[in-house]
Amino acid sequence: MTKAELVEAVAEQTRLTKKSAAELIDVVFDNIGGAVKKDSRFSYPGFGTWTIRTRKARKIRNPQTNEIMKLKATKTIGFRPAKELKNTL
Repeated sequence: MTKAELVEAVAEQTRLTKKSAAELIDVVFDNIGGAVKKDSRFSYPGFGTWTIRTRKARKIRNPQTNEIMKLKATKTIGFRPAKELKNTL
C-alpha cells in the first residue's frame, strides 16, 4: 500500500477530504516519530511497538575494490508487531 492509497482509504472511511486525510496521516506519523525519538519507544496496543535499536560497529567489504572498511555504530528504528497483528496474517 502506498501513501496515496492509505490517504484514499482513510478519506473514504472517515468522510474527510483527501487533503484533510493526508494532513491527519502526516500528523500521526510525525507524532509517532517524535515519540520514538523522545522516549526511544512507541507502542500501539494490538498493532505493535517501534523502538530505537543500536547496530554495532563492524567491518564491511567494498565489493568494487575489495577494500575492508570500518562502519561506525548506528541507530535505527525497529518494529515488532503485536501478537494480535501476527495472528491476522
